[in-house]
Amino acid sequence: MTLTEILPSLRKLSDQEKIKAIQFLAAELAKGAENSAFLEDGKTYEIWSPYDAFSAEKTLTDMLQQHLQKEINDQVIN
Repeated sequence: MTLTEILPSLRKLSDQEKIKAIQFLAAELAKGAENSAFLEDGKTYEIWSPYDAFSAEKTLTDMLQQHLQKEINDQVIN
């Protein structure tokens, strides 16, 4: 079975089923001999999180305020 054949079925899955499919595929990749150093069973891996990313929050807040101000200005002009 090819990826092209299974993509339509994957699109029909619920979000929870899609997550399970991703987990399954990640586990299958980890089992491969050439990927054994990539992911190890039982090992934890750090991932980046926006938690405590205050500069990112400030940047997004500034961008939102600029956008809202532009919308207000556009409404006043029209």
